[in-house]
Amino acid sequence: MSNCKRCLLNEIAGKEDVYAHVQKTRALLSKAELASDAKYDERLSVCRDCDRLLEATCLKCGCYVEIRALKTDVHCPMKKW
Repeated sequence: MSNCKRCLLNEIAGKEDVYAHVQKTRALLSKAELASDAKYDERLSVCRDCDRLLEATCLKCGCYVEIRALKTDVHCPMKKW
């Protein structure tokens, strides 16, 4: 897949090493800290439609949205989730 501005890390060619960090972060979180798969997918769907998403990065706070969306106690800086 070619790079696009409104994609997530797992969709951007050449970012596999960075996406591996998402997987490592997920493995380090306890079940209590980790958002459910459904909640995670819902959050990423909102991020994907947001005009502040640029190459998997939130332009509001600078985070990788796939990492931010993992934790139950974290919220969108734009208050969208």
